[in-house]
Amino acid sequence: MVDGYLGTMTTEERTLVHLYDNPLPEGHWEAPDAVTQAGISAAVHVQRKHVPRTLKRLEKRSELITGQRHVPGAKQRRRVYGLTPEGKSRAGALRDKILAQCVIRNGEKVVMADLRGGGQLTLDLLSHIDEGMVYHESAVVSPISNPEGTASLDAQAGENLVRRMLARAWEDGKITTDEQQLISEVVDFIGMHPDRVRRLSDEARRLQNAPPPEEVYRDMLQQAMVDGEILGDEKALLATMREAFGIDLETHHKLLAEAIADPVLDTATSTYRETLITALEDGMITSDEDAMLATLRRSLDITETRHATLLAELLDRDD
Repeated sequence: MVDGYLGTMTTEERTLVHLYDNPLPEGHWEAPDAVTQAGISAAVHVQRKHVPRTLKRLEKRSELITGQRHVPGAKQRRRVYGLTPEGKSRAGALRDKILAQCVIRNGEKVVMADLRGGGQLTLDLLSHIDEGMVYHESAVVSPISNPEGTASLDAQAGENLVRRMLARAWEDGKITTDEQQLISEVVDFIGMHPDRVRRLSDEARRLQNAPPPEEVYRDMLQQAMVDGEILGDEKALLATMREAFGIDLETHHKLLAEAIADPVLDTATSTYRETLITALEDGMITSDEDAMLATLRRSLDITETRHATLLAELLDRDD
């Protein structure tokens, strides 16, 4: 869940505004990290796992274009995203509507657009505004691509995984080249700022409270299983982790079964699941409850497939 004004916007709306402020360069062989899945994930304050679903919806509405570009610091070309004319039109209208709103700063009403510094990105400005439309000098929520600040609850799950990996790596007093490569791959995958990683590393080195390797690997499996499936790039990352931690396939399947039985739900899914439980207390979902759940799905960005999976799980549990 995202705190502040940003939490009142859907993931799709934040994605549109982000891509509007970070246009995909035309006719260039290189593109910034901001328009990759990792960059989008960090900017809109959700786990990277949830980004493809949002991008797919935008692409279906002909509001998104994709391509392969070189990204500074990456070993190979990566998929990047930009807005079509239709996407720019919708995003621009949304951005203008947001920036025309009034907020309270130092006790006075001001137009949000007047608070923008030179070249400041819209989402950066919005991160300083709380749910009550009050502007704060310090950000209410900070993306993990920034070196400082409190990340959203969704992003904190990725931070916790990196923290545990670093604690494991520091157990013998040093981080080997192989461990550093693995951590770098995970950090790149979730789009975390190097300074934030260094701070977590210093913390792990001081505490040296290293979890067993199987526990760290299960954490990664639970993160990967957030929406019920493990994608291709996640499979590659998990294979690297298995090799680094010396986890055989038998142990992998055992830990995978545990991760499936005890999944880590993102805040939106957890909220929706709790609402489903309440609706099913009398053994059925009324028409009013069904309408309310449909509205909640749209608000929390819960797909019909995810709804059906959660519903089946809860009904099976009650049998």
